[in-house]
Order: sequence, then structure tokens, then C-alpha cells
Amino acid sequence: MATLSNVLTQINEWIWGLPLIFLLLGTGLYFTCRLGLLQFFRLPLAFRLMFKKDDQKEGDVSSFQALCTALSSTIGTGNIVGVATAIIAGGPGALFWMWISAFLGMATKYSEGLLAIVYRQRDEKGQMSGGPMYYLEKGLKHKTLGKILARCFAVFGVGVALLGIGTFTQVRSISDAASLTLHIPPFVTGIFLVITVGFITIGGIKRIASVSEVIVPFMSVAYIVSVILIMITHYQDILPTLGLVVQYAFTPSAAFGGSVGITMQMAMRSGISRGIFSNESGLGSAPIAAAAAKTDSCVEQGLVSMTGTFIDTICVCTMTGFSIIITQSYLLGVEGSAMTTLAFQNGFPIGEIGIYVVNIGLLFFAFTTIIGWNYYGEKCIQYLLGEKAILPYKILFIVLVGIGPFMSLDFVFTLADIVNGCMAFPNLIGLIALRKVIVNETRAYFKTALSKEKTEDDIKVNHSLVNNSQVSIE
Repeated sequence: MATLSNVLTQINEWIWGLPLIFLLLGTGLYFTCRLGLLQFFRLPLAFRLMFKKDDQKEGDVSSFQALCTALSSTIGTGNIVGVATAIIAGGPGALFWMWISAFLGMATKYSEGLLAIVYRQRDEKGQMSGGPMYYLEKGLKHKTLGKILARCFAVFGVGVALLGIGTFTQVRSISDAASLTLHIPPFVTGIFLVITVGFITIGGIKRIASVSEVIVPFMSVAYIVSVILIMITHYQDILPTLGLVVQYAFTPSAAFGGSVGITMQMAMRSGISRGIFSNESGLGSAPIAAAAAKTDSCVEQGLVSMTGTFIDTICVCTMTGFSIIITQSYLLGVEGSAMTTLAFQNGFPIGEIGIYVVNIGLLFFAFTTIIGWNYYGEKCIQYLLGEKAILPYKILFIVLVGIGPFMSLDFVFTLADIVNGCMAFPNLIGLIALRKVIVNETRAYFKTALSKEKTEDDIKVNHSLVNNSQVSIE
């Protein structure tokens, strides 16, 4: 295992080197500029659209349910364990690079959600199917290249579902949390997860969405409120912590070793890779869920998809990172969920409640990630092999869930990073190749929206003039 871990570590460092980092950041930066800082100026509209009802439109679930399904796969161990491992690897400055990747990633996530609606199609069962597989194959002018990239993405997507985010990382984190908080043996956790995951995932997207729209908002709010309590009791440390994050993003420190180049690269690589692991912007997973939304507007669904990155990283990951840094838990020689647990234990104002907040939150977050990624993998295997492959895939997925509690934490995170990075390459190529579609659809939508607002204003003015003239006649 030691030799295999060393090999995987080397592969991971090569995949998550500067080329992929620049490709991820460059794609986000390009769309940020071309779309006029859309993730900043249109964020209020995006939140309003989250709750828009489009029951008469084509699709399988509401836009809010599609978002919750996407969030169910992103708000998980990356927000609790991933932030801790990023800070250990890259110091407090890793959190800064998480913010950068998230801000730019919002434009990327918007673009993914938009293309998901443009190129989606109905499958043999009449359900919507979409995502990078479809916009790569149907959208790229070079059809052969498009099919090759689409199949590569689908293969890597199945790999992430079975070997990465979808199973091992989440299950191992759930097992650790259950053992630490509730003293439940790992084999009992494995059996319970096999049964519950099997029941929910057999029900398909509608059952997954129904579960996600209840659990995700409730646990997200509960977790954020808990961190706010820590912030209130440590309010004097908030500004120094912010300064520390910015300082260590660019400045080397003896505590984290190395020269300027190595330190900055470590902070960037750990922050960006864990940020992407958490919010999945650029991976191409979220548009698979977005394609199922009941909507006829690709731009509106893109905006709704964009809020997922904001909620996941700008909100939840920041909360976790600040708790760890404020309580200095990253200096105490622990790792993973134990570090975040220690931060809440030391920082929470009410006794030992903080321990339960972290670990129960981790249980729910990781569980919803499992069921969300089961759906992503299902759609990828369906694209590759058709309907007949879905049941064998689900059986294998459930078996791997049962194995998860006994996997090494370092091993599973390294493996997850590798398949994540492989998944990002074809998707980012597709986004860049289809940039004109994204820009043109966005401009057309907002041009129409502005014209509509102008027309409504003219109607109001005319009504006002008519009313005034009636008053004067009288």
C-alpha cells in the first residue's frame, strides 16, 4: 500500500500541477471577463431564480431540486475534511486560493449549467439526460473529437463516482464521524449505508432530489449558524485571521516550510484542488443534475447553478476555514475531520455541543454527496453503455460503499484528486470550444430582459399619463 500510495501521490502532483491550475483559473477568468462579472452583478437575480416555479416546462425536477441535488454532491467532506487538509498542506493561505477558485469558478459553473440545458435530450425512459457528455458530442464542430472527449469524460465520471468523491472519501468520513461521536463500529456504519443508499438511489433522480431538498438546506443553515456562534465569541480574532489568510497566500513561513515558489505553489495547489474538490466548478458534474431541471431558459438555469459554488465555498468552506484558523487547530498535529472537530470543540461557546455539530453535519453532508454522485455516475454509465448497464453499476456502487469505512484517508483523498483532475480536462476543453454559445445566449437573454423592463416602464408611464389626463378633465 505504501508503494501504491507513493505512485498515486506522484500522479496526483503531476495532474494537479500548474497546467491544470492555470486551465481552471484561466477558464473562469475568461468567462468572468466575457460575461461582465456576471457572478457578481447577477448573483441577487440568481438567488431569486432559485425558487422560481416552472412546473409546466420540460424537465424532471424543479430548478431548486436540481440545485439541491448538485449541492448534495458538493457540500460534503470537502467542506469539513477537505478544508482541513488544504490548510495542513498549504497553510492558512490555502483558504485565499479557495476563494479565488470559487469566485472564478462561479462563472465556470454558470457556463456549465447553461450548456446543460442547451444540449440536453430525453433518454429511453423519457427522462432528461445532459451534461458534458452531450455538449461535447453535440456541440463541438469536430464530431470525432467531440465523441472521444465525451467518452473520456464519461469514463472519468464513472471513476469519480465509484473511486473518488462518490464512495470512499464520503464513506470513510462518515465512518470516522460515527465512531468518534456515536461510538458506532465501522462495519455497522457500512451495513447501514449500503441499505439506505440502495433504497434511495434505486428511486432515481426524483427520490434523490426529494431527499436532497430537505437535508441540504437544513444542515447548511445549522452548520453556518454554529460557525457564526464561534465567530461571535471570537470576534476580536476575525480581522487578524483574515490578514493571516492573505499574508500566507503569498508569503513563505517557517511553519509551512520551503522557498517562496514552493510555498505559494503548495498554497495554490492545495487551496484550488480542495476548492474544486468541494464545489466541483469545472469538473462538469453539476450540469448533469442541472439538465434535469424544469426550465426553458438555459441562462436562468446557469444562474441557479452558479449559486451552488457561492454557497459551497464562499459560505460553508470559509466558515470551516475561519473556525480552524481562529482556534489554531491546524497547529495541534491532528488532521482531517479531527482538526475541524477540535476547532468546534475549542471554539463553540456551549460545552461539547461543537463536537456533535461537526460530526452530525459531516454524516448528513457526506451521505447526500454519496447519493448525488450515484446519480452522476449512473448518467455517465448510461451514456457509455446504455440502460442495461445501470443496474450492474448501482450494485457495484453499493458494494464499494460497504468497503469505504476500511480505506485509508490519505489514499482515498489522493485517488479522488486524481480522477477529479482527469474529469476536468475534457470538460474545460468543451467549455472553451463552446464559448461563443455561452456568450451569445447570455447576451440575448439579458438584451431581451432589458427590452421587457423598458416596455413595462413605458406601459407604466402611459398609464400614469392617462390617469393624469383623466384627473385634469374632471
